[in-house]
Amino acid sequence: MADREKSRGDAGEEKLGLHNLTPAPGSHRTRRRLGRGPGSGLGKTSGKGHKGSMARAGHGGPGGGKPHFEGGQMPMSRRLPKRGFTNPFRKEPQVVSLEQLARVGDEITPESLAEAGLVSLHKGPIKVLANGEVGQAFTVRGVKVSAGAREKIVAAGGRVEE
Repeated sequence: MADREKSRGDAGEEKLGLHNLTPAPGSHRTRRRLGRGPGSGLGKTSGKGHKGSMARAGHGGPGGGKPHFEGGQMPMSRRLPKRGFTNPFRKEPQVVSLEQLARVGDEITPESLAEAGLVSLHKGPIKVLANGEVGQAFTVRGVKVSAGAREKIVAAGGRVEE
């Protein structure tokens, strides 16, 4: 016993460790044990009462539970007219500006753009847009180029090969 008191130090307090951690007083409540008999006060209907939307599984009553549920009123998603078409096979191009091409080098290919971290090779088509100015001559291969970007690249002495 005396050896243990010596190892604790001068203050006589035990060091803080994982073995003696406890939550702050009042910060942790015990969970409600539902459906454990009538003596618990939460037996039979488990605190949900009799019938109604709050007693049902999967529905939290007004404002909670089923999305778009408006208390029996026709939901807005069904009241509004549906128009148009969304193409599920649409390919959204990855956009690269002319200013970003200066970071790549003289020859612009999908591989060199991916190495520079500007695009991903597996995300879809790549397109160069005419945002910014061209400071040097580029050779662009295998990448779509907008008409404005093409004019600026050719004006700077570069080439576009598709």
